[in-house]
Amino acid sequence: MSSVTENARSDGYGSAVNARQLWRPGFYAAAAWLLAAAITIGLPDVVPWGSANVFAGLLVGGAVIFALLGFGIDRLGRARDPIAWYGPWAIALGIWFALWELITAKLGWMPKPFFSPPHGLLHVYIVDWERILICIAYTARLWSIGFFSGIAVGFVIGVSLGWSKSFSYWGMPVLKLIGPVPASAWIPATFFLFPTTFQASIFLVALASGIPVAILTASGVGQVNRAYYDVARTLGADSRFLVLWVAIPAALPNVFVGLFMGLYYSFAVLVVAEMLGAKYGLGWYLQFQTAYSAYANVYAMLIIMALLCSGLVKLLFVVRDRVLDWQKGVVQW
Repeated sequence: MSSVTENARSDGYGSAVNARQLWRPGFYAAAAWLLAAAITIGLPDVVPWGSANVFAGLLVGGAVIFALLGFGIDRLGRARDPIAWYGPWAIALGIWFALWELITAKLGWMPKPFFSPPHGLLHVYIVDWERILICIAYTARLWSIGFFSGIAVGFVIGVSLGWSKSFSYWGMPVLKLIGPVPASAWIPATFFLFPTTFQASIFLVALASGIPVAILTASGVGQVNRAYYDVARTLGADSRFLVLWVAIPAALPNVFVGLFMGLYYSFAVLVVAEMLGAKYGLGWYLQFQTAYSAYANVYAMLIIMALLCSGLVKLLFVVRDRVLDWQKGVVQW
């Protein structure tokens, strides 16, 4: 035992990060996940949901993984630290699964159809995965067209507003007038302006994502230190060079703030946009299942939407860190 504990240290979350030491949160997480599995298959459901055995099997598999990590996390190298960091979350998730199963499927305190246990959500993915994948594909097409067209137009408008005083004189009041209005408020106008509901939906997503990009880009370009322009002009730079190689790079931190805001706003309006006569899509799926009181399907789709949005946010963080790598130490993020 002395060889197990020698030279040990803790990372501040109850998890050992030194070689040859047991990772106790891994064993706690394994116990919590096994408890959730025992509750899932050991107690009867008040109302049958389906896929309980599959969910219990997944819980047992997760418990085995955590137990193995408890013995051998020191062998993972660089991956050890992030796993150790999320150890308490693994414990909390197992306890949450156990409580969730108890108060929904086992005790019926949160009854069907308004609430669903975890294995009820898993059952939705198992039996309806084909339609869910089709809806994800339709939503990805609509969102990508609307979002990227919106941020492209918003970026150009923002640079123009921040660079040109005359354009800002006429354009900024209009942008400030349109900006606070929710994109969904333009639905009546979209029916008249666009021949198809798909084009109208693209416009709503583009509007929701483009306005924050335009405002933040204009603010970033307008706040560029004038000394940068003076130095560039001294070296012979023309107006085009000043815009492309001085104003825009210096304004990129503000641009990325606008992109993050536009990403969230685009997802907020996406559900509304897909209710305009769409045949498939995440928003259509939510509306369709809500009409039939299939709330388990609704919750399952909401989880997918949350995962998609958080994944895109993480990807945008990675892009930002790569693009703005040259500004580290110069600009405070």
